[in-house]
Amino acid sequence: MPELPEVETTRAGIAPHVCDQIVRTVIVRQPQLRWPVSAELAEALPGQRFRAVHRRAKYLLFEADTGHVCLHLGMSGRLRLVAADTPLATHDHVDIVLENDTAIRFNDARRFGSLFWLTGNPYAFSLLAHLGPEPLSEAFDGDGLHARSRGRTASVKTFIMDSATVVGVGNIYACEALHAARIHPRRPAGRIGRARYRTLAGAIKKVLADAILAGGTTLRDYIGVDGDTGYFQLDLAAYGRANQPCPRGCGPIRREVLGQRSTFFCPVCQR
Repeated sequence: MPELPEVETTRAGIAPHVCDQIVRTVIVRQPQLRWPVSAELAEALPGQRFRAVHRRAKYLLFEADTGHVCLHLGMSGRLRLVAADTPLATHDHVDIVLENDTAIRFNDARRFGSLFWLTGNPYAFSLLAHLGPEPLSEAFDGDGLHARSRGRTASVKTFIMDSATVVGVGNIYACEALHAARIHPRRPAGRIGRARYRTLAGAIKKVLADAILAGGTTLRDYIGVDGDTGYFQLDLAAYGRANQPCPRGCGPIRREVLGQRSTFFCPVCQR
């Protein structure tokens, strides 16, 4: 599933090509995604100019003259910039065709993605309104994590993957950040001190920033907007490395299932 670095890589890759471009038409071939594609999209968007492309958590917001296209890639969705007459591939569900004969093409094999047309404040939309802070913003820090964790008995991994705590920390990057901070993923969130949460917040920021610089992590379905793949998987210290040596040289990485997710950690240096 594309996580925050993959979505941010998509945003950064597509924005220079669509900003200041006028939409000619919208072609919806498959309206039944995770939620039905907004019927207003094909009616309201043509003739409008894209002003910017923003990201909130794992959602992309294409800012137009009178509203926003809110897009979520879901489990397997991806965007490509193609010539408008490019032959269709399987699962090419939506084209937003620009006046320069380029199409923003949305492909989603599993159909867990979504496209909405929003007017008014997009951040008040029901799927965005209750999200936690962005992990790379100044609003996110260890003191805030510590405050929100008091009284919480859930595991720290479950806690940091909760989008009400902080957005965009998916399974891969939660494993990596906890390994970097030397915190065991099963430790109860409420039993971690302020100093360790400051270390963890710094680790989350660094892991995500490094992944964005590397273009994301290539696992299963993720492919960038330019058709290339990310390279952060070459730097993974814990995720997917079961029975391989911990990079710190203290023992093999262990895999366990936590919250129905594969969890990778070092039982020696993570406490």
